[in-house]
Amino acid sequence: MKTLLLTNTLIINEDIRHQSDILIDKGRIQKIAPQITPQPGWQVIDVRGKWVIPGMIDDQVHFREPGLTHKGTIASESRAAVMGGITSFMEMPNVAPPTTTRQALGDKFRRASQASLANFSFYFGATNDNLDELKALTPSQACGVKVFMGASTGNMLVDDEQVLEGIFRNAPCLVATHCEHTPTIQHNEAIWRARFGDAIPPSEHAAIRSVDACLLSSRQAVSLAKKHRTRLHVLHITTADELTLFDAAPTLSALRQKTITAEACIHHLFFHQADYETLGHKLKCNPSVKSAHHQQALWKAVNDGVIDIIATDHAPHLLDEKQSDYFSAPSGLPLVQHALPALLDMSNRGIFTPETVVRKTSHAVAERFQITDRGYIREGYWADLVVIDPLIVQQIHRRDVAYQCAWSPFEGRALTGGAIVMTLVNGHVVWDGHTVTPQYGLPLEFCR
Repeated sequence: MKTLLLTNTLIINEDIRHQSDILIDKGRIQKIAPQITPQPGWQVIDVRGKWVIPGMIDDQVHFREPGLTHKGTIASESRAAVMGGITSFMEMPNVAPPTTTRQALGDKFRRASQASLANFSFYFGATNDNLDELKALTPSQACGVKVFMGASTGNMLVDDEQVLEGIFRNAPCLVATHCEHTPTIQHNEAIWRARFGDAIPPSEHAAIRSVDACLLSSRQAVSLAKKHRTRLHVLHITTADELTLFDAAPTLSALRQKTITAEACIHHLFFHQADYETLGHKLKCNPSVKSAHHQQALWKAVNDGVIDIIATDHAPHLLDEKQSDYFSAPSGLPLVQHALPALLDMSNRGIFTPETVVRKTSHAVAERFQITDRGYIREGYWADLVVIDPLIVQQIHRRDVAYQCAWSPFEGRALTGGAIVMTLVNGHVVWDGHTVTPQYGLPLEFCR
């Protein structure tokens, strides 16, 4: 591996922009300085006029392996991820078989070590009957413990209150929750089925997977976390009502003091209920994309520090599956390839600043999950870097989509905030804007 020098970079990192060169050796950032003199044998890449940011760390993806590989694989989805500037991911347990034992967890790490182009970690899935297995988990063996406090894809609903108490009391690391109240959803489904039969319009998903369903479940999770002093991260918040449950952390130092944090996902920030008209069940996800009122509340919460992290919840399904009726069409969208460009587009529209995007997709994730030596552009840290040309308007065409499912909800749109022209993972250029050069990522390490 050659020593690599990036020259004439505009670094956006830790809320500061500055011109500098970046020297990379043995996968890590060795030096950051205004001008570094190249030495014989070094590879030099001039990125004048472009931004360099730390790679996005996506704390919520579904890459479908093992068992659901007709939808996606670790290889195919990590390839799309690095093309989109995601250099590390944390993958969810609702695969087949589900990741609810330490043996299944180890199997996923072995698979990723032989297939993933990005760095990786995996959640351990809590269920109604695997509390003893959870208790045997070590703090750094998984990125977190995932609890489905509402039924979603798969059959991992934890609805036994005594089991929930045990999970929140005994989890050795952060608990990440999917919060929707299943009885409320089932009640709504019966009402809408009586009205429409199976032909429920896609936009009604926002009412079926309702505000109340989200609020009831999120309130329960926060209450349990406060009772047991659990490190809780509530995934994919979608409603203005839930935001009252969380404290603001406008700075990273304030974030470090929080034990309960909240996340928003790119599709809930970029789309709103009117988009069902054009996207139909392509936009169907759990929790649901809701009205523009809730979308705008999420924007404000991101900027105010109430929402701490932005992730994707990337969840590919085949296009044929998405074209079924309401009850048959699965929930989830493929997102990793265009999530960061979509956030840059929102930045270009004045919704977020680039500094906020970097903080929510890199710095805050590293802090919250206690990831070692990643998430920042710092000397000694791994060189997980993304080079962005802010002047490129990126037209999204299906022919360019890298997912195994071969479609994107962004098709036909022009993303105006710039394009990912280079992605480095552990100092290797794995995406140069045109070609992916395979180089396997590493397991994430944690300071716990």
